[in-house]
Amino acid sequence: MDAGDYTVRRVASVTDSQLHELAQVLIDCVDGGASVSFMHPLSHAKALDFWRHVAAGVERGERALLVAEDAAGIVGTVQVVLQQPENQPHRADVAKMLVHRRARRRGIGAALMRAAEDIARECGKTLLVLDTVVGGDAERLYLRLGWQPCGIVPDYALLPRGGYCATQFFYRRLGAG
Repeated sequence: MDAGDYTVRRVASVTDSQLHELAQVLIDCVDGGASVSFMHPLSHAKALDFWRHVAAGVERGERALLVAEDAAGIVGTVQVVLQQPENQPHRADVAKMLVHRRARRRGIGAALMRAAEDIARECGKTLLVLDTVVGGDAERLYLRLGWQPCGIVPDYALLPRGGYCATQFFYRRLGAG
């Protein structure tokens, strides 16, 4: 997908250079206050370890990794976790939708989400689920894209600098395109 000043594509194999770029996006999001499983400060080594784990899952076909790139490199990413329990072969999780702060408000998050839905359809999935912090930019994006909220859990996670945050769960049924 080409949106003029950035492109969105699926990555089948993650290079060392991409690992470092993805780590920088994750670190920036945590620095900016995003509750995405990590506490502040997030070290480069810890971020790299996370992305190496993701890359291994991509290599095994357990997850699809999408990246958004502009002239400077990777500025956003999202994952579609394809491997699910045997009684849920129709479902996938959307995880770690991240956009670097320098690249926000350019439609990258929406483009990543549409691409994730397309990949899920191509992989035979008919239901997607995700969770996000209540009241954040991502929650507003998912609502704008037509995702259905289905419940809030109070004090579900910690914000990167401490303090509890509530989490909203969403689902989206996928049609034929």
